[in-house]
Amino acid sequence: MKKTTSIIISLIALLLVGIYFLQMPTLSKTVVEQKKELLVFCGITMIQPMSEIAAVIESQENVKISLIKGGSGNLLNSIKFNKAGDLYLPGSESYIKQAKAEGLITESVHVGFNKAAMMVQKGNPLAIKNDLKELKNKNYTVVIGNPDSGSIGKETKKILDSAGIYDDVLKNINEMTTDSKRLIEVLKNKEADLVINWYATSLWDQNSEYIDTLSIDDKFSQKKRLVLGLLNTSRYPEITRKFMAYAASQEGQRIFDKYGLFSVEN
Repeated sequence: MKKTTSIIISLIALLLVGIYFLQMPTLSKTVVEQKKELLVFCGITMIQPMSEIAAVIESQENVKISLIKGGSGNLLNSIKFNKAGDLYLPGSESYIKQAKAEGLITESVHVGFNKAAMMVQKGNPLAIKNDLKELKNKNYTVVIGNPDSGSIGKETKKILDSAGIYDDVLKNINEMTTDSKRLIEVLKNKEADLVINWYATSLWDQNSEYIDTLSIDDKFSQKKRLVLGLLNTSRYPEITRKFMAYAASQEGQRIFDKYGLFSVEN
C-alpha cells in the first residue's frame, strides 16, 4: 500500500511538471522573444533561500525564475521525464552524483549543508529521550520519510541502517511520508510524537514555536553537502551560471545560513 501511494505521488509530480511545460508559450521565429525564463527544481527544505536568491537574479538579469518544489527523488524523476530545466538542488548530494552519472548535470557548486535531527512537539511533552531507539518505542506515534521519494527519507534509512534498527522502526511507524513538509505538519497537527527531519526546518519562523529538536549522534548522522547542479537542458546557461555563482558566494552563504542550511549547528 505504501509503495503504491509513493508511485501515485510520483506520477502526480510528473503530471504537474508536464502541465507546466505544456502551458509555456511557444514562439515562432517571426515573433519577438518573450522574457527569458529559468526553471529550477528545488527540494522543499531549500525553497526559502532559493526563492530569495531567485528574486535577486530576476532583478539583475531581467529574467523570470520559476521554482518547482518537491521531494528530491520525485524531482529527479520529473527532470528525466520532461527533459527540460536549468537547475536542480536536491536535499542530498547523492542525487547530484546520480544525475551526473546519467549525464543530466554538466556543472555543480556547493551552496550549503543539511543535517538530520529527531523532532518532537514543542516542550517535548512525552519526555522522549535523545536516542534513536525511541523510534521503535511502541508508546510513541512515529512518522518517517520515504527513501524512494525524498532526501530526508533516504537519509533516515541510512541513519537507521547504521544504527541497525531500520526494520524495527518500520514495524512501529504510523506513516511513511514523501518529504520534509509533511514531517513538519504531523508534529504541528499532533498526529505524531516523533519524526526524523532536516534540522533547518525546525528553525523557520512558522515552525519553531511548534517543534523541538533532539540531536542525532554524529556517528550516525553527519552534515550533508547541498550541491546545486546545472542541467544539460538549460536554455540560458550563462544566466544560470550567474545564479550558481551568486548562490555559492559569501552573500549566498549568508542567505542559506539564515535558514539553517550552511553552518549547521545541531
